[in-house]
Amino acid sequence: MKQTIELLAPAKNLKCGIAAIDHGADAVYIGASRFGARVAAGNTVEDIAELCRYAHPFGVKVYVTVNTIIYDDELEDTRRLLNELDAAGVDAILVQDMALVSPEMKGKFTLHASTQTDNRTAAKVAWLHSLGFKRVVLARELSVEEIREIHKQVPDVELEVFVHGALCVSYSGQCYASQYCYGRSANRGACAQFCRLPFDLVDSDGHLIEQGRHLLSLKDLCQIDHLEELMEAGAVSFKIEGRLKDVDYVKNVTAAYSQRLNQIISRHPERYQRASQGRCSYTFEPNLKKTFNRGFTTYFLHGRKPDIFSPNTPKALGEYVGRVKELRHDSFNVAGTASFANGDGLCFFLEERGDRKENRRGELVLCGFRVNRAVGNRLYPFKMPKGLKPGMALYRNNDIMFERLMAGQTAERKMPVTMTLEAVDGGFELNGHFFAAEHQEAQKPQRENIVRQLSKLGGTPYVCEQVRLIPDDFNYFIPSSMLADWRRTVLAQRISESESRNDKGKELSDTDLSDLKVPSMAGGLARNYPYLYNVSNAKARAFYAAQGVADATAMEVSSTKKYPNGEPILMQCRHCLRYSLGYCVKNGGDKPFWKEPLYLVSDDGRRFRLEFDCRNCQMNVYGCQI
Repeated sequence: MKQTIELLAPAKNLKCGIAAIDHGADAVYIGASRFGARVAAGNTVEDIAELCRYAHPFGVKVYVTVNTIIYDDELEDTRRLLNELDAAGVDAILVQDMALVSPEMKGKFTLHASTQTDNRTAAKVAWLHSLGFKRVVLARELSVEEIREIHKQVPDVELEVFVHGALCVSYSGQCYASQYCYGRSANRGACAQFCRLPFDLVDSDGHLIEQGRHLLSLKDLCQIDHLEELMEAGAVSFKIEGRLKDVDYVKNVTAAYSQRLNQIISRHPERYQRASQGRCSYTFEPNLKKTFNRGFTTYFLHGRKPDIFSPNTPKALGEYVGRVKELRHDSFNVAGTASFANGDGLCFFLEERGDRKENRRGELVLCGFRVNRAVGNRLYPFKMPKGLKPGMALYRNNDIMFERLMAGQTAERKMPVTMTLEAVDGGFELNGHFFAAEHQEAQKPQRENIVRQLSKLGGTPYVCEQVRLIPDDFNYFIPSSMLADWRRTVLAQRISESESRNDKGKELSDTDLSDLKVPSMAGGLARNYPYLYNVSNAKARAFYAAQGVADATAMEVSSTKKYPNGEPILMQCRHCLRYSLGYCVKNGGDKPFWKEPLYLVSDDGRRFRLEFDCRNCQMNVYGCQI
């Protein structure tokens, strides 16, 4: 049996969702007005229903993120929202809060376990499957071998993996830095981007190791060259991150990954097939370097690698375009092969002078400017940027020509059909639909007009590749208006059938939770930090109590703030600074010259203790008092 492969694209809004479908997505995920893990990306049920109507004729599915933790006074609103989403035609919901597992909450919805449920082990995936989850969105940190092992142990679960976009440094659902520092819960969709801030790194004696660097800011994920490996490992859904991204990002990235998946499937047509129908034609060449990125990484796909973070800036660099060659008072030229246009946005790194007394090296600052006029490779900025020198590397983070190209219609998606008209007793059949009509011999040839009328499929998801008339000597007069009516009837029925086939998996049965036990979470850390279960309402509390977990109250609603040693664990990261800075003895690094523990110190003076859990190959970040 062929494995069905799904490209899953983000939809900030209806416009982005339609663009994702037009550019090759097999499914889209979108946030409703509330309870999505991106509070700034909410949409009305009416817009989601419109997206479903557009998607389903192509066999494209629509998933809605209901993946925040939910408070007691929101449960009834959540239930009503789910009923509305069901009526709108939504295919599945992504959830984190276990209150939604109960039948009275989820109804008969297909459940996908959001990556917010911290899905990094086969045991966790198997447990979620036993609760009725059809699909599990795996942690971004997993290697291809870990994905393969999970699929081997739990083969009946659909595995969804992230393949492109921004990376959270903490395991998803296990980050409490925003809540602890700013009262903004990442598990409520209000992440304050703590990991993108600059920090000093100091040791226990106060010695400065790194100054003002973005030590927790990761590069962006890009697995476009490794999709086939992931397919072979058992992943079936490939997720593009970006529900806060604009439509240009969705168009470009979706098109790039869709084309690559088609290339892979064309080499293995006996093994794989796409999850939706339709052919996409494009008016541009996708280029991942042209859209927002912080530089790319494959993260932990093939094990631990040092170059996964972007410590100099959390901003988008864009594509490398060459080096500054020679400066004049109002312009400079670039050594490289890139072409430029008026309005391009360029940037470069400038090292600010450090403090010699404290032996502090200068910080690298990303500086940007706009090209006012481009004459070949000689560029005239509106104002010459300070600090620009020959030899400096230049990056383009705003390609004005590509931006203009993407502003128009850049793709069209159509499903090819053959229209077959056959003369039968008592009338005619068009694609299997009988229409009673008199057989009236034509006085003039009618084939050309019949082909023209039956080929008019504009405004539908279809394109007519061929019109067949049976018998070969078909010579009947049929009024154009009648042919148009028949054509519309056939297409409307076809669309209706495609929508009914997009079943929401209502075969899921209620699950008896009495014998189920949640596996150990976070390497056993949840024993001392029960808020890691993210329990914020009575239903979820009762659920976990049946699992033998007591006092699992979320940080967001806890009335007591007592933590072991007075330090809450704020992040669990596979990214390890000791390794990335070259001082992991376990993996052949240099011997550390500092005295641990190490601390991250933010601009406002907050200190965060780092714990290097070498047994689990993990770095934990704890909150400390100022």
